Amino acid sequence: MKKTLLAAALLSVTVAAQAADQNDANTLDPVIVTATRTAITADNALSSVTVITRADIERLQPLSVPDLLTGLPGVSFANSGGYGQQTSLFLRGTNSSHTLVLIDGVRIGSVANGLAAFEQLPVEQIERIEIVRGPRSSLYGADAIGGVIQIFTRHGWRDGDLLPSFSLTTGSNNLLRGQAGVSGGSEHAWYNLAVGAQYTRGINSCRVGAGEVFAGCYTDEPDRDAYRNRNLSANGGYRWDNGVQLSGTWLRSLGEIHFDGSYQNRSRTVQQTAGAALGFNPLQAWKTTLSVGQNLDRYDNYENQDFVGYIYSRRNQASWQNDISLADNQLLTLGIDWQGEHIDSDTGFLASRRNNTGGYAQYQGTFGRNEVQLSARRDHNGQFGNHNTGAAAWGHHFDGGLKFSASYGSAFHAPTFNDLYYPYGSGNPALKPEKSRSAELGLSQQRDTWNWALNEYQTRIDELITLDGNFVPQNISKARIRGVEGQLGTTLAGWQLQGYLSWLQPRNEDGGPNDGNVLPRRPERTARVDLDHRFGAFGVGATVNVAGRSYDDAANRHPLGGYSTTDLRASWHFNADWQVEARLSNVFDRHYETVWYFNQPGRSAFLTLRYSPAPR
Repeated sequence: MKKTLLAAALLSVTVAAQAADQNDANTLDPVIVTATRTAITADNALSSVTVITRADIERLQPLSVPDLLTGLPGVSFANSGGYGQQTSLFLRGTNSSHTLVLIDGVRIGSVANGLAAFEQLPVEQIERIEIVRGPRSSLYGADAIGGVIQIFTRHGWRDGDLLPSFSLTTGSNNLLRGQAGVSGGSEHAWYNLAVGAQYTRGINSCRVGAGEVFAGCYTDEPDRDAYRNRNLSANGGYRWDNGVQLSGTWLRSLGEIHFDGSYQNRSRTVQQTAGAALGFNPLQAWKTTLSVGQNLDRYDNYENQDFVGYIYSRRNQASWQNDISLADNQLLTLGIDWQGEHIDSDTGFLASRRNNTGGYAQYQGTFGRNEVQLSARRDHNGQFGNHNTGAAAWGHHFDGGLKFSASYGSAFHAPTFNDLYYPYGSGNPALKPEKSRSAELGLSQQRDTWNWALNEYQTRIDELITLDGNFVPQNISKARIRGVEGQLGTTLAGWQLQGYLSWLQPRNEDGGPNDGNVLPRRPERTARVDLDHRFGAFGVGATVNVAGRSYDDAANRHPLGGYSTTDLRASWHFNADWQVEARLSNVFDRHYETVWYFNQPGRSAFLTLRYSPAPR
């Protein structure tokens, strides 16, 4: 009952206070808030940033969040058998728990395994996504070794009419997905309410056959593995004439996943976030924001119809941030964060609670053509004591939109509850926190019809946590990740082209038998090209994704072959507010794996009817 009341209270007030600010900036240069925890233009970011807008989502026609993000600079996923199946993100070659994921400012991810369930997030409920690559622990605390991904849910519009929206998708593997919502606002208020559902019969997630029952999913179940999802979201806010703003956001996703397993083969899931924010200016040069949030994550596991166990995690969080303008183009940010983590399970853990409190400071200054960003943070973790992190970045703007940047940052990650205490001998209470140091150089240019960026970086991680041959987590002494990322965007003769290329060297340097090996499930080469064109009311496009070879294990005994996929899409605006979309995925029916023994969908076709009026 207390948890329900807390969620309801959070809904009444949000961290999505930034949503209204973004509404005012839609016609200006792209504004991001994740890189510095303050609103800056993308051109002023001294880190490698990618922004996905709602227009991009409708143009690319993704079926899921991993589908949308795969192939972006530094981004790769490992998926265990199709839509809705467990999916792990590896950002810049770091571990899957090394990326901090936020929804409307609220930290998400299971307290048990440290992973955000990307496969459970409804892509139709998303307004935009900001991906910031590189360490951000000096602003956000633990987990931001590889970077930060923030997802903003769809929001209403101030001074906007009541706008309904609707989409219906059908396609291969009996997929059926629908979404409906309504948004609007007045001079001071904005709101959005939406509901969605999805079902797919799925594919046979695991290809284990006779004689191979000790590989992959450890069982031979050659059946289709269905996936169902229902989701609801709501957010809104109010801004008074004196600038005081109160806002709230809520997202709930309910899933049912069928999979192949020897002990369990079905899960019912709950992913829920709720957040609230109150912002005001005590003085003209001082803006303060108070925010609270909660993330719930639950898995109930079954063997066919028999209940076999559950795992439930809850994370409460609160923040107080102060942005102080020292002078023109000189901003000082001071803040404090608190979070409390709790886990409950039928199996029992040696410990089930821990807290973390962190204080941070950041300075941003512009001096002519030069920009400087400095940040420092101290965290106190209830289990692992104090951790200090810091970052420094410098950028210089040349003529013609050319910018050079250099940065250095440190980060850390505390072992998860599963790492430490998972029962049946699969946990290791002796684990130490992971620590990292990263350096990066960047060169980019923005022009009217084209843009490009090139970033080179190196990350060294001490006490990296990885599984040994018995699937028990261990600290290896060192790992070194080197990488180069490139991106190019242009518009030529009406064709919109966006290309991405990532080269990665994620190496084990522990001095043991795996020294020099590639860290598991990280392709060393990835590339993606998006090509689109509009012919009046008609649009056509294609996406090509390429990934090089990787390995499924630390010993590099199980290679995962490289692959390429091609997707085609088309759309027809037969009315100003109505659109029909068609997509053909994996056109050449490529067979590939991102997790050893787990299948990926073959050639698939989808058709969508969408009603999406623009604010007037």
